[in-house]
Amino acid sequence: MNAPHSLPQAARAPATTFNPIELEINWKRLISIVDEASATFVRTCFSTLVRDANDFAVVLTDAQGRSLAQSTMSIPSFIGSLPATVKHFLKRFPAETLKEGDVLITNDPWMGTGHIHDVTTVMPLFHEGRLVAFSAITSHLPDIGGRLRSNSNRDIYEEGLQIPMLKLMSAGEVNETLVSMIRQNIRVPEQGLGDIWAQVSACHMMAERLKPLLEAVDLNALGAEVRRRSEEAMRDAIRALPDGTYRSHVQHDGFEEPIDIHCALTIEGDRIHIDYTGTSPQLARAVNVVPIYAFAYSAYPIKALLCPDVPNNEGGFLPITTDAPEGSLLNPRYPAASGGRGAIGHLLTPAIFSALADVIPDRVWAGGSANTSVTMFGRYGDRHFNVVNFVNGGQGATATRDGFSALSFPANLGNTPVEMMEALAPIRIIRREIRRGSGGAGRHKGGDGITFEFEITPEASNVTASFLMTRLKAPALGLFGGKPAKRGRLAINGVDVDPTEQRVLQPNDRILMQTSGGGGYGAP
Repeated sequence: MNAPHSLPQAARAPATTFNPIELEINWKRLISIVDEASATFVRTCFSTLVRDANDFAVVLTDAQGRSLAQSTMSIPSFIGSLPATVKHFLKRFPAETLKEGDVLITNDPWMGTGHIHDVTTVMPLFHEGRLVAFSAITSHLPDIGGRLRSNSNRDIYEEGLQIPMLKLMSAGEVNETLVSMIRQNIRVPEQGLGDIWAQVSACHMMAERLKPLLEAVDLNALGAEVRRRSEEAMRDAIRALPDGTYRSHVQHDGFEEPIDIHCALTIEGDRIHIDYTGTSPQLARAVNVVPIYAFAYSAYPIKALLCPDVPNNEGGFLPITTDAPEGSLLNPRYPAASGGRGAIGHLLTPAIFSALADVIPDRVWAGGSANTSVTMFGRYGDRHFNVVNFVNGGQGATATRDGFSALSFPANLGNTPVEMMEALAPIRIIRREIRRGSGGAGRHKGGDGITFEFEITPEASNVTASFLMTRLKAPALGLFGGKPAKRGRLAINGVDVDPTEQRVLQPNDRILMQTSGGGGYGAP
């Protein structure tokens, strides 16, 4: 008879305690599982938003919806919002009602990622008949119907198809009515539904790769241990900072008037609370930020500043809370439009950095330009097209280095390859280059933005375009004597235009997009 220590792995009781080496090995296994699911999604998706722009995330949670691990390339907003979405699903579909083969779906901004252009699918994962985890994936679809994603949209009804919290699949059976509804309401259904089914494929991949780990490890015990350690590390890091309330104020270009974001960050012992009282009220424009998204882009900079190397999971976010008055831009009431919520959400990171600048001056960095996008739809020849192209800006400088150029921070989105732009839409790229000198001067210089120029080709007509651009009026500011960056610019046929309104482009129209750089750090 074999000794107990030599029994086959499947015959052993799953491990519930872990020494440091075992814990590190099992953590790496979790990361490899979600990374393989992520790779499956990228290989099977249909749109450039996933393949090239990295506008997605893959997360593994436990049976209560608490995050365990996310794929390496996941973007911060989704890392912060996906676990909350799983918990919302559990309220709508209690654990005891879920079955193997169920797939849940929504694009509700308040329950999901902050705007309806991201679709989230969640699959319950079972082991020996017991619910043990969820795989959760979200990505930006090429189109969701309605008007184009534009800051000019006045409410959510103009923005497109709303998918409430529903079952895409029930015990393995596809909800064909829902699929038909989605197909009928989006401009490029092959791409949109292709990406949704790619999400489902990735969820299945995560389920398969998780099985060997479940045979060897008690996932509840492993999750509790990694969360405990991450939470302790974050609380220790917060405790090392002086108690107090630290304030900052940043501005967005706005419309008739600038948009104000007021941040009051309070450190009390091992906790941080961020209060956005004083921020502008919600607008009949698509820049409103729902609480789930505001939390994600508030927790992320705290994590990046205080515990960048500690494993990312629910534990690291527990000591952080946020609040904004109902009816404000960061806590809007339904049916507020939120398609361009990134323009405001991305400013929460520089707001927090600015608030903490005097507390940890060697760790914060100056404001940056985040990312810009242009969305276009129409037809040429016998073919419909709908594309979203990202054009990034400059990152702010830090105490130790210049800011990076052409970088999407804090969103982690990629610049869409020019080859894909020209292949999927009737445009010709004239130039895309670093906008030299657009970063702010300083002891360390801000990163530069991008100059991107293209024209509509002769075979197209009436191309509807929407430009999500910011920093055209309020540039990224420097820190500690660093200079602000150059402002961005949008011009059509040599004439500067307002990016907040949709445009109809004609053949040979030439469009120039120049993104802002990042602010400088320290006196030049």
